[in-house]
Amino acid sequence: MTAGARKWVSGQQGLGNLAIEGFAPPEPGPGELCVAVAAAALNFSDLLMIDDKYQVKPPRPFTPGQEVAGIVRAAGAGTRHKPGDRVTGKVDWGGFATHAIMRDTMAIPMPSNVSFAEGAALPVVYTTAYVALTESTDTRAGETVLVHAAAGGVGLAAVQIAAARGARVIAAAGSEAKRALAVANGAFGAIDPGEPGWSKTCKVLTEGRSVDVVVDPVGGDATLESLRALAEGGRLLIVGFASGTIPQIPANRLLLKRASAIGVYWNHETDAEMLARVTQRMSDDLASGAIRPVIDRREGLESLPQALADLGARRTSGKVVINIEDM
Repeated sequence: MTAGARKWVSGQQGLGNLAIEGFAPPEPGPGELCVAVAAAALNFSDLLMIDDKYQVKPPRPFTPGQEVAGIVRAAGAGTRHKPGDRVTGKVDWGGFATHAIMRDTMAIPMPSNVSFAEGAALPVVYTTAYVALTESTDTRAGETVLVHAAAGGVGLAAVQIAAARGARVIAAAGSEAKRALAVANGAFGAIDPGEPGWSKTCKVLTEGRSVDVVVDPVGGDATLESLRALAEGGRLLIVGFASGTIPQIPANRLLLKRASAIGVYWNHETDAEMLARVTQRMSDDLASGAIRPVIDRREGLESLPQALADLGARRTSGKVVINIEDM
């Protein structure tokens, strides 16, 4: 067993049943990498997976965590990467540990000017935001994009990506501090989604035109009010349901505005060509400085339960990342 190798284990449903254990880091098989994890990022889907509410249900006991960045410790046969390479990437689960197995096809090389904490923030939320704004639709310069949960992981990524493409971004976030954070990252205006009839504020901000694109990782009432904010020919991008409520979208509102509701989804098994395009755009924008992850950094593997609790209670801004080991 590698000295100090540890992982969080979910043996029973619920955040309170997580336990930390020592383990022997696994050896990679063909097409796999064993990554010494420097930083791991959190997602709402981690909470759902721990509670048996996610579409992917690993057999228990399992180690949650889907985004990691670190250094390749060992590489299996037929891989592009070699020991010593700096990589970030998505894993199916197993990321909240000092070592994790990553498929070589899911590994993204990390430039030296990107920290491990920043790198861990890229594989899920930035990929999702790029798929939404550059593949599910083609966001154009001069369009207005409304981003919900704009101070969260996907939200801030979407704000930066849309602004980099010349769009005017309206940020929806639940506190003054979160709205200010979104504005600092490229939004030109912001709204409080807790304010009744906030779609009217969007019309004021757009001088009566309304918004062309909505990025919606929230669902529930936010989706329904977003339909009122859409301009003719607008696109509602359905990213997720962080509110816990899957909305029933009234089709008549889409019909009357010639609007579209578009599901945003991707996976490595079926979308290799699309993800190659997205990864190239992400790399270009990183190199130019057009995007830079905003990190809510937590120190040490032991900080995971509190970090997950804070994420679930909306007490975070940006992307929550656990710094596991300095490298």
